[in-house]
This record gives sequence, C-alpha cells and structure tokens, in this order.
Amino acid sequence: NTFNPDAPGTWISDEPAASEDKPIKGISSINDTCLITVKGLGMVGVIGINSRIFNALAHDGISVFMVSQAASENNTSFAVRNADATHALKVLREEFAPELSAGSLTEISSQPDLATVAIVGENMKHAVGTAGRLFNTLGRNGISVIACAQGASETNISFVIDSCNLRKALNVIHDSFFLSDTQVLNLFVVGTGKVGRKLLEQIHAQQDNLLNKKSLSLRLVGIANSRQCYFTRYGIDIDSWEEILSRSELPATPQNILDGVIKMNIFNSVFVDCTANEDIAKLYLPLLSNNINVVAANKIAASGAYDEYVALKRMARKKGVKFLFETNVGAGLPVINTINSLINSGDRILRIEAVLSGTLNYICNAVSGTIPLTQAIEMAMKEGYSEPDPRIDLSGKDVVRKIVILAREAEYKIEQADVVRNEFIPHKCFNGTVEDFFKTAGAFNADFEAKRRDAEGKGLKLRYVACLNEGHVSVGVQAVGQEHPFYNLAGSNNVVLITTERYNEYPMAIKGYGAGASVTAAGVFSDIISIANIR
Repeated sequence: NTFNPDAPGTWISDEPAASEDKPIKGISSINDTCLITVKGLGMVGVIGINSRIFNALAHDGISVFMVSQAASENNTSFAVRNADATHALKVLREEFAPELSAGSLTEISSQPDLATVAIVGENMKHAVGTAGRLFNTLGRNGISVIACAQGASETNISFVIDSCNLRKALNVIHDSFFLSDTQVLNLFVVGTGKVGRKLLEQIHAQQDNLLNKKSLSLRLVGIANSRQCYFTRYGIDIDSWEEILSRSELPATPQNILDGVIKMNIFNSVFVDCTANEDIAKLYLPLLSNNINVVAANKIAASGAYDEYVALKRMARKKGVKFLFETNVGAGLPVINTINSLINSGDRILRIEAVLSGTLNYICNAVSGTIPLTQAIEMAMKEGYSEPDPRIDLSGKDVVRKIVILAREAEYKIEQADVVRNEFIPHKCFNGTVEDFFKTAGAFNADFEAKRRDAEGKGLKLRYVACLNEGHVSVGVQAVGQEHPFYNLAGSNNVVLITTERYNEYPMAIKGYGAGASVTAAGVFSDIISIANIR
C-alpha cells in the first residue's frame, strides 16, 4: 500500500476467505452507459441473431459490457459507452437492413445517459431472495431498473438505471442493505417551534443509543423554519442546527423546500412536518410520489378534503413509502396505530367517544365557583396548554379535525362539514383580536357557570366530547356522570374509548397526556423510528 508502506499488505489466494453473513462483497458502477435495444418478432426462434449482433459490433471495435435478453426472445438489450452509441446504431442498422425493411425487426434504438451497477459476492450463490431484496430496496427509494442481467454462477447481478440515480443507488445498497451494519434514515425537519425544537433535542439525546443498540443512524440533512431553509447531504450537526440555519440565505418558501428535498435525491428520506402550515401540507403528495416518507404532526392534510386524504394514502402504498401522522390525535398516545391494528385484523369500529382537547379539558377542570371561564382560559394560556390565540382551541376546530381523522382511519367517509358542532362559546366571540375576545367573552362567564353548577348539582361534570357513532360525527360540551371514564379526567389528559364488534360490551380505552410539546415530539419521533422497522 503506497499510502501506508508499513501495513502488512494484501494476501491473494485461490481459496475464498472465511465467509461472512453478508451476501455481497462489493459494488462497482459505470457512469457512462447507453442501452441499445434490438427488437422484433422476427428474432423469436431464429438461430444466429445474437451472433450477428455481437460479431458486427466486435468487427468495428465496439465493446459491450452487459447483455440482457427477454425470455420471449423478441428483444435483446446491451450496454455500450455513450461515445460508441451512434456508431453502434449505424453498424447494426447496416447489418440488419434486410430485416428492418421486411419488418421482421421493428426497431434498433438507443437510450443514452444511463449508469450500470454490478453487485458481486461468493455468498450470493444459492442465496434465495438476494435479487428480490435488491430490487425491492431500489424500488422503495424510487430507483427504476431499466435492464438487468445475472450470470449463471450467481455471483454477479448487473442492472442499468438513470445516471441521475447512480449515487443514490450506490448509497442505498451500501448503507441500507448489503454492506453496512447500520441503517440510515435521512431526515428533513420543517418547523422549529415548540414541537420541532423538542424533536431535535430528543433525536440528539437518542442518536448514540440508537446507533449502538439498534444500528440505526438518524442523519439530519435538511431543516427549515418560517424564514430560512438549509440542505446538505453530508448531515447537519444537531448541536449547531440553529446557528447553521441562521446563516442560510435560502428563503423557506414551500417551493424551495420541495426542490431542496427532491433535488437532493437521497436514499431513505423522511420529511418531518412539525408545522401547522397548509402550504407545507400541500407538499406531501409530490414528496410521496418521489418515494419520500412523510411524518406529519400537521393535521391539515389528514383532515382536509376526503379525496385528497385518500390520494395521499394511495400514493404512499403505490410507492412503498410511509405517510404517518399518529400525533394528529392525542399527541403521543397510540390512537391511530390501535385503530389501524383493529381494522387490519378484521375488526369493525362501531363507536368512538373521546376527549381530544387537552386545552378544553384543562379549562373544564379549572372552572369553578371562584374561577370563571375567562380566568380558566387565561390559566390555560399561561400554562402553555392553549394556542397563543385561545379561540383556535375554543372554536372546537382542532377537535373537529381530530375526530374526522379518527373516523377516516376507522373507514368512514367523513368531511369536516359533516360534523355536528355544539360550540363551547358563541361563534360571535371569535371576531376581532384576542384582546377584543376577552372584552366580550366575560359576558358568557355567567352562562357557562350556570351550566357547570347545574351539572354539579346532578353529580355530573362538563367535558368537551367528540363522538363517532356508526358514521355520524359530533362535537360539543356534555355532562358525564361518575361512572363514566371521562368524569375523573384530570388536567390536560385525553382519553379515547373505542367500541368495536370485538370490544363491544367493554370498550377499549386509551388515556394519557394529550397535549404538550415533549409528548407530541415523542410521538413524531416514534413515527420516524417505525419507518426503520427496528425492534
């Protein structure tokens, strides 16, 4: 080794080294490929066609480095250098001029600017499924195989792809499947508010543990806030993301974010949306169509128009990637995963009854004979349970979105307009500024206190409940008794009761923290980890 003369050197032997478990030993590529295809029904069963093709090319000094022929024998494709393509076409069209004129050969064509990749290894011999695993890995990352060939020795598989995908193909084979012990997920995180910031903290704290114990490497390759975005395939030091992002001169427009993610064309990509932005949600479909996984804390896409929700689901299935949004309902609670497991195992959801707003549950618990409604709202704001504009929570819009998402996951075709709403406070309170709201909302303290007192006199408590009942959906304030699971629901907790054909007499209950940046970020983190399929 001229770079390390003191090294012991390389041993060359006719005996293979002790076998490892990995099926391949190496990857090679040629980033200068043109695929020539000779096609026609006149080729079927005709002896000597391939001999004429390759003799003609050899006579004119044209080298062929890969051959692929269909079992039907009606076409043969082979790879040459781009510089040889024009001459190869001329030679073959002259050689087969009579067949082309008679129509027994229909086409001699070229496809330039491709790349050839070969994987090699003694352990590929008789290893069932190696080719299937290879092409499945490429397909999940949006890499289309144009032609392929495998030697009878089973120690080599060669395939042709678009040259723009060569780097991505080499990386995904090496780092994600065959040669590396470590699986890599490349993350694009959009939104650095409370949830996004907590998510980055959690990823940073857990990176070494995941790498050492689960062989999973989480690499931040893109980040964006409301002003700037930054992308690099070499990874961003999470310790320094804030400083790095502040120096970026690239504006964080939806188009710049979309272009930045897609043009990087990097393997095992995960787009993580920690915003509540409608324009960012509109990026999901083109991202999924480019084989990029999407994890969303943003509720807008899953609760928007039903046809668009279905289109996202279908695209994810078609491309073999994930569209995950567990935190859309119940923050870190496993509500959507539970519903999916029930549905996939053949159960049917009959009824969902849920307290889905930690903010509204906190307010219901805080209101008392000495604490009026407006004071309870201010307390929720101070504790960080509500949005900066508490009317977003009080309008029930967030709860409507959540129950719509659950209804859809339970296989009901529901639009937001289908939800019957019993508003927490009159709609006219939502006009004007937040200051205007507090000036007028005080007039409704007495009405709400009267409801609370009436319920208390009957041994009941007020809760803001979302309900799905055989396809009918409603949200609103309800009074529940001591025997009801919602009665003792404390603080900002959420609870979801799921009644199914199997869980009929005793509904399944999922209960816990339903608000807060830390638990929401943890739910997003869990969705990211699930893409890696580690245990």
